Amino acid sequence: MAFPDRIERTIQLPHPPERVWAALTTAEGLGTWFGNRAEIDLRVGGQATLAWDSGDTATLTIQRVEAPRVFAYTWPIYGLPEDDPRRTYVEFTLEATGGGTTLTMVETGFAQVPDTDEHQTAYSGNTKGWTSELGELVAYLDARA
Repeated sequence: MAFPDRIERTIQLPHPPERVWAALTTAEGLGTWFGNRAEIDLRVGGQATLAWDSGDTATLTIQRVEAPRVFAYTWPIYGLPEDDPRRTYVEFTLEATGGGTTLTMVETGFAQVPDTDEHQTAYSGNTKGWTSELGELVAYLDARA
């Protein structure tokens, strides 16, 4: 049985790419919509650390930085132990439009998890998570318009 490997979301934002880029790639941006606090070393091979008030944390390893168009990172697969070496790849692509920015988010790598229960936990957790997090990104950008 083939497992789904990809989550993709595209949203239209009434904000210029530079503003969306800042929301994705700065500690202030990430620490507001994608966590409660963040630190980021914005370079290929650098890391971003996200922290939530719940005590949860996530470490992202930056893979692509092409300002203000592409930002990508790898991060742990939800539901697996923290020391598990498998990671998913998340890529944000920004395209300027007449009225703002088209943002596409793609996360891949779930097929690395061959166990049905682990795959379902990771894939459904991130599918729901991206719906929530991208909604928070929109709210963050709209509040600063």
